[in-house]
Amino acid sequence: MILDELRQQLATQLLTILNNGKIGLGGNSTSPASLTLDVPLNNSTTTFTVIKSNDNIIEVLAKFDGSLLTGEVVRELGIFDNSSPTNKMLSRVNFNGVGPFASTDSVEFFLTIEVE
Repeated sequence: MILDELRQQLATQLLTILNNGKIGLGGNSTSPASLTLDVPLNNSTTTFTVIKSNDNIIEVLAKFDGSLLTGEVVRELGIFDNSSPTNKMLSRVNFNGVGPFASTDSVEFFLTIEVE
């Protein structure tokens, strides 16, 4: 059993290491050992915000500019840490395709992570 204190500390640690989001065209893999998106686009977020909304809940906002996605249909979101030399994917979400996007569009993804 994880006690409340550990839940709070884990959520606080997540707050400090999550720093980037990327999206991809794939979305088929379900492997928890995956280190990358299935079909990554060469992009990263234009806005990335992480807040601790409760003792054990982290909320992530990842916003992407349509100029990076023109004509694409995205099906996966990856959340990455701030490790060096390369960021490590810590969370991956598959979803039904969204798009295609025009260069004037933008898309926002909201992810809630609850430490239980």
